[in-house]
Amino acid sequence: MIKIKTIKAIKKRTIKTYSGKFKYKSSNLNHILTKKKRKRKRKLKNKKIINKNNIKIIKKINPYL
Repeated sequence: MIKIKTIKAIKKRTIKTYSGKFKYKSSNLNHILTKKKRKRKRKLKNKKIINKNNIKIIKKINPYL
């Protein structure tokens, strides 16, 4: 059987939780932070869970996670 290659970009950007869900870091928190509100920056710090519809795609891309 041929080994399936994983896409490294997605592997680096996602983390698998113990319950089987995937987390990712939200964007827009690197620069130009002066015009963003405190509340918005605080919410961007937290990691977000990937939608159910996209989990099938990620499992197909990363079969060895």
